[in-house]
Amino acid sequence: MLPSARHLLAIGTCLLAVGVPSTAVAAPQSVHRLQPQTLTDLQTSMQGEAFANASYTFYADQADREQLPAVADLYRRTAKVELHEHFHEEALLAGVIGDEAANLTAAIEGETYESTTMYPQFAREAEQDGDQNAAALFAEIAKDEAAHNQAFKAALRVLQTGEGQVPAPPQADQVPVPAGPPQVHSARTLANLDTALHGEALAFARYTVFAEQAAQTGDERVAELFTGTAAVELHEHFAGEAVLRGFVKDTRTNLRTSIAGENYEAWTMYPTFARRAEAAGDLDAAELFRHNSRDEAGHARAFQEALIHLG
Repeated sequence: MLPSARHLLAIGTCLLAVGVPSTAVAAPQSVHRLQPQTLTDLQTSMQGEAFANASYTFYADQADREQLPAVADLYRRTAKVELHEHFHEEALLAGVIGDEAANLTAAIEGETYESTTMYPQFAREAEQDGDQNAAALFAEIAKDEAAHNQAFKAALRVLQTGEGQVPAPPQADQVPVPAGPPQVHSARTLANLDTALHGEALAFARYTVFAEQAAQTGDERVAELFTGTAAVELHEHFAGEAVLRGFVKDTRTNLRTSIAGENYEAWTMYPTFARRAEAAGDLDAAELFRHNSRDEAGHARAFQEALIHLG
């Protein structure tokens, strides 16, 4: 999606919600040499990649409903690139991925914010604005995030003390997201849903790469906990919020939205980030931004071709 002022506010809020603690993450040495603006640009681009991955996942499902398997396949393949290549490489460069203890600590901070501050506030505001369905969903998600918080804390205690067991992963109640209009009326609730959607997409992406890190080090229980929690964030929380937001449209509209977003990243966002990183001497970041810019341009062309083919 093309960023608006509201979406940029959502990005900032959600980065705080699952923020990168400066003392918790065991970052590579190269990260400490990155300039602050480069780190900020990496965080912004990670947010965009995470949101694209989540969006394309549900756009693919809508294409399936419309019996457009080629478009569904294109969306799923692109979603994988956004998460497993772009987001993952940016997260590594930004020092977001640490060891299991660092990753659990980061997850605890994010879940604490969402369960005690963000979602309770959104629930109160939706209640005040008469959006009872959103108030109920926000309150329910706050409870889920509190449970995730406790599970991550328990897993961290196991790592620190060697006693007890890592909790079993939660099970996601998958919510279908068919095309439809918004189911809330307040502008404030719509804005809060946008913020929440970005936060859930980012949590899914972070927990997915945290799970991969844990699996690589042989910590399968922590990997399963992150994977199960990631599924809840995407297929239950993001999905439930997307239904209320009227996030998914018909496939032609979804393709137009995707083309606009990919073109913005390809021709504006990533080139700007690359120039800034180059000027700051952060050459690895500049090259990554340029590489991702080329990829996004290719994604835009593929989506445009799919739209033309639909007629």
